[in-house]
Amino acid sequence: MQEIPLGFVAGTIIKRIDWAEHLFSLRVQAPSSAFPTPAYVAGQFSKLGALNEQNEWVRRAYSMVNKPCLNGDNLELEFLVIEIPDGKLTPLLGHKHVGDEVIVGTLPAGFMTINEVPQATQDLWMLSTGTGIGPFLALLEDIEACQRFEHLVLVHAVRTQEELVYKDAIIALMKAYQGKLRYVPIVSREVVSGALNGRIPQHIQAGTLEKAAHLPLSQQHSFLYLCGNPNMIRDTRDVLQQLGYKKHLRREAGQFSFENYW
Repeated sequence: MQEIPLGFVAGTIIKRIDWAEHLFSLRVQAPSSAFPTPAYVAGQFSKLGALNEQNEWVRRAYSMVNKPCLNGDNLELEFLVIEIPDGKLTPLLGHKHVGDEVIVGTLPAGFMTINEVPQATQDLWMLSTGTGIGPFLALLEDIEACQRFEHLVLVHAVRTQEELVYKDAIIALMKAYQGKLRYVPIVSREVVSGALNGRIPQHIQAGTLEKAAHLPLSQQHSFLYLCGNPNMIRDTRDVLQQLGYKKHLRREAGQFSFENYW
């Protein structure tokens, strides 16, 4: 085994879920002693790595799909991955199975957390495409932290119905939140019952996203997190700014913030 890079620890895959072709989740177990305390904050990202055919470590950033989860002396971290055929890392991860080893970064980072949401926020909107839903699932797992909000809206835009991942987990969260959490799936390449068709920015502009969520957007009460495809983020940012919303900065509170996923 090649020497593990500084800032990483060896982890073992303990679960794999195949959602669709080239779309899967890996749950990794790693020694909790290698991480800071707390290990990370729900919504943050770390790095995954694997050896390529040249025996070199290939590493990329991924958000954790779960809030920090300890199992004895081990930390469990779950990652949602889409395999890109000509990618450097995802084809390597695509061939990994339960029992295989990967490396995990021990210094998680990122500011898409509950603590970064302005205190005046009543309604938290989480707008995602593809694997961008990952950090929002982690945020929603922290039910106690999310009790400060009156409403939570999870929007997940994908190309096909089979890419609407973690549906059972989302249903369980909706039950746990007792009506506080609304889920709005959007599918662009198929017509699916119970889902909107098209793209997030168009539905914001047309007012159909608010209608589907049964909740109005408001500059006074709403805060929006955007995560996923850079095109979605750019276009949604433009629409929000046209509607008078401002990007949130630590030095100046706004109504939306985002993380690009590549």
